[in-house]
Amino acid sequence: MGVLNVTPDSFSDGGRFLETRLAIDQGLAMVGEGAAIIDVGGESTRPGANPITEEEELRRILPVVERLQQQTGAIISVDTSRAKVIRAVAEAGATMINDVRALTQEGALEAAAATQCGLCLMHMKGEPRTMQQAPHYVDVVNEVKAFLQARVQSCLAAGVAAERLVIDPGFGFGKTMEHNLELLRRLRELTGERPVLAGLSRKSTVGQLTGRPPDQRVHGSVALALLAVLNGASIVRVHDVAATVDALRILAAVQG
Repeated sequence: MGVLNVTPDSFSDGGRFLETRLAIDQGLAMVGEGAAIIDVGGESTRPGANPITEEEELRRILPVVERLQQQTGAIISVDTSRAKVIRAVAEAGATMINDVRALTQEGALEAAAATQCGLCLMHMKGEPRTMQQAPHYVDVVNEVKAFLQARVQSCLAAGVAAERLVIDPGFGFGKTMEHNLELLRRLRELTGERPVLAGLSRKSTVGQLTGRPPDQRVHGSVALALLAVLNGASIVRVHDVAATVDALRILAAVQG
């Protein structure tokens, strides 16, 4: 899954693809590099981020979704939590919704259930503005697992078919580096029921481990993507598609 942030303030590439034409070109480039899914986001959810209006979110992402759906064979995913946006992007051709709030916002679950989209449910402790202010868990893996199991059950109760659902432990969303590493080590404990998406690319954990700024974290990010796949992840959400695809091809060849 290639990350396409159509925002001015995302932590790694904010502002680079805010112009529609540049965003479309980047999406096409990532598909060319081997991305099977393009995840389009119009609102930053980095630590400390402030919300924007529905109208602004739609203005940023709809033209990108429409063009990429027309010009590629990739799955077009949208990173959003809002019911109105979910309905609009599904009509525009998106076939996956990637929600950091796990469809807990008003009307989001009902809107998503009414589409045919795949749905990714992510764990986040708190909200983006405050989530990294001393997050605490007794057992991070079991607490994340319990939350995601509950959200899966809510989706099933709303009529969503099980095969439409993917779960995401939410690396970096209300978690310290130690929490992230523990989740990665024990990732297979989450993979029993639904496929797992892992998003570790360029995040602060990579910076803490390597001492590098976001735009120099490709090697650390690829290492974490490989570890996530080895530990059971079915999808890795990345900024550096070509490097990650190369590494995964080698891993697949070694594993036979």
